[in-house]
Amino acid sequence: MTVPKTDQPAVHLTAPLLQQVSPPSAQPGAIVGLATPASTSKLAAIARGEKVETITHAAVSRETPVLEVLRFNLWYGAKQALHEISLPLPEGKVTALIGPSGCGKSTLLRSVNRMNDLIDTVRIQGDMKLHGDSIYHPAVDVIELRKRMGMVFQKPNPFPMSIYENVVYPLRVDGERDRRLLDETAERCLRGAALWDEVKDRLHESALALSGGQQQRVCIARAIAGDPEVLLLDEPCSALDPIATNKIEELIQELKGAYTILIVTHNMQQAARTSDYTAFMYMGYVIEYGPTADLFVNPHVKETQDYITGRFG
Repeated sequence: MTVPKTDQPAVHLTAPLLQQVSPPSAQPGAIVGLATPASTSKLAAIARGEKVETITHAAVSRETPVLEVLRFNLWYGAKQALHEISLPLPEGKVTALIGPSGCGKSTLLRSVNRMNDLIDTVRIQGDMKLHGDSIYHPAVDVIELRKRMGMVFQKPNPFPMSIYENVVYPLRVDGERDRRLLDETAERCLRGAALWDEVKDRLHESALALSGGQQQRVCIARAIAGDPEVLLLDEPCSALDPIATNKIEELIQELKGAYTILIVTHNMQQAARTSDYTAFMYMGYVIEYGPTADLFVNPHVKETQDYITGRFG
């Protein structure tokens, strides 16, 4: 696999370069926020309890969305965690969610496959649509919905069983017993996770004996075994060393196109290296959303520039 070049505009990020970005009012293709004047800080407005609108780059509207988040709000009890989120996720592309800890990135990600339903105090307004079908319609079978989305968590969580059984587990749950199909799926998904050559002679050994990076790739192989439409990655490299992280990032590049990927990351360089689109979140709001290269090199919003250059967060 090819390692993304580090001298591309989206990843060659320096503070001096970003400080040359002209003010938001001079940037074309932005949707102007309606709630606060341009001279007022969006972050200060949010702190005062005011509503702010997302600045969405024009390039987003030219993509075909697989997943659409539509004016989505979420509360944990009386506390609102997500505010009027509207995001179309382009088909076959990688979209990254960035922002300070506690800004709602993982909450939004887990809302996509309705994992937050497991929390008694959660209530929502708005909707999400997967290929035009409502995710939150009362008639939706949540188990079937989750089969349409592969989920990979921060810490590798292989099951206490063999590498082979980990990968084919989604098929076992569906009652599949055709050994040839299971074998083909195991090889296809392990190849897809760039792990086949490393484990092909160890398929019936425990997945728990693998390194952390290998375990995470087993989890990705398991996630794609059910042929999901969307892959959800919740900080998939946060528990890994730099070498393992590089392998996962390479893998993300290999998987995009075949899958639409939504990734949460705290690592700014990782977002720049791996994603096509980036959404910057703050205190439950999406502040700015657009092509990653534009967001990192030529953002439309001063607060986005301030976060990327490390002035806060």
